[in-house]
Amino acid sequence: MTAWAAWAGGTPAPGAYTLGVEEEVMLVRPDDWSLAPVFEDVLPSLSADLAEQTTGETNGAALELRTHVCRTAGQAAGELRALRARLDREMTAMRHAAACCGMHPFAVWQETIVSRSGRYAEVSDSMGALAHREPTFALHVHVGLPDPEHAILALNRMRAHLPLLLALSANSPFWQGRDTGLASTRTSVFQAFPRTGLPRAFDDYTDYVQAVDALIRSQAIPDPTFLWWDARPQPALGTVEIRIMDVPTEVEHTASLVALVHCLMHLEVEQGWAPDAVVGAPEVLAENRFLAARDGMHAQLIEPVSGTRLPAREQLEAAVARCRVHAQQLGCIDELEAVAELARDSGADRQREVAAARGLTEVVRTAVASFATVAAP
Repeated sequence: MTAWAAWAGGTPAPGAYTLGVEEEVMLVRPDDWSLAPVFEDVLPSLSADLAEQTTGETNGAALELRTHVCRTAGQAAGELRALRARLDREMTAMRHAAACCGMHPFAVWQETIVSRSGRYAEVSDSMGALAHREPTFALHVHVGLPDPEHAILALNRMRAHLPLLLALSANSPFWQGRDTGLASTRTSVFQAFPRTGLPRAFDDYTDYVQAVDALIRSQAIPDPTFLWWDARPQPALGTVEIRIMDVPTEVEHTASLVALVHCLMHLEVEQGWAPDAVVGAPEVLAENRFLAARDGMHAQLIEPVSGTRLPAREQLEAAVARCRVHAQQLGCIDELEAVAELARDSGADRQREVAAARGLTEVVRTAVASFATVAAP
C-alpha cells in the first residue's frame, strides 16, 4: 500500500471515537461589514497560542480555527468558544472583525483576493478562475476510528445522513446581495470546484486507495486532501471527516451539530441503522442533498424504503431518538438534545428575518456580534 494511505490510528483504543473540529471564519471590515482580505497580514500578528490553531484558506478573507483532539462535543465547543474569544479580541485590536455563516451575504467575486501562501497558492493555481469566486465557510468534524476498514464502513453509511446534516446546518441564503431561494447557497457555489459532492460507496479500504491513488500517481492531485467531498477519510489523521455543513453563527449550534455527527457515526459503526436501500441509492442521496440545500429544515426528503417524502424535522426526531443511548456513552446528551432548538430556528431562517427587518449589512453585523457571545443557559 502506498505511503499516503497508511492509517494513523486516529484513536488510542478501538471505540474511543475522538473528535477534532474546524470552523471556517470570515474576516470583515467593521466600517461597512464587507469582506476584509487581510489574513496574510493578520496571521503574523496573532498571539502564538492562537496562531498554532489557526490556518489560512484559499481566500484572503477567510481563516480556519482548529481544536485539538477532544473527547466530547462539549469539550470541542468549549475550545472553539475560547478560540473565537481570543480571535475576536485580537482582530478588534487590529481594527478588523470576525464572523461565522456559510457565505458573506453581499460579497462579489470582483473583490476576491486569493491567498498566495503555502498550500493555498497551489490550490489557487490549480483552480484557475474558480479560486476567485466568493469564499464559502463550512464546519468540518473529524471522528477518529481505529482502522481504515471501520473508516470505510463509517463513510459509506454516513452518506445516508449527509443531507439531513446539511439541512440542519443551512446558514447561507444570500449571495451577491440577493436571496437565492436556497437555504445553503454555499453548497451550490462550492460545488463549482472539482472533486466535491457526495463520495461514492467503496467496497473496502483497498477500493478507496486504488481510486485515490490513480489521481495521485498521475499527478492530477498532490495528496488526498485535495478531495473536497462532503465526507472523506483522512488517513494521516486516522479520521473520517464530515464536511457538508455550513458553519453556524453561534458556537452553541456548532456543539449540537458536532454531537449529532459524533453520535450518528458511533451508531453506524457499532450497530448500523441506515437502511441499505438508502446507503446504496446515489440518485436518492443526490436529490436529498439538493432538497436539503434548497429548503433546509423545511425540506421533504425522500425515504426510498417507503417510496415517500418525509419532513426533515421528522427524520431528525427519529435520528435523535436513536442517538440518545450513544450520546450517553459519548458524553454529549445535552448537546444532542439542543439540536431541536437549531431545527426550530435555523441559521438561514434567522438571516432572512434580520435581512427583512434591517437589511443585509445587519446580517453581517449580527453575525459579528454573535461570534464570541456565550448564549445564556
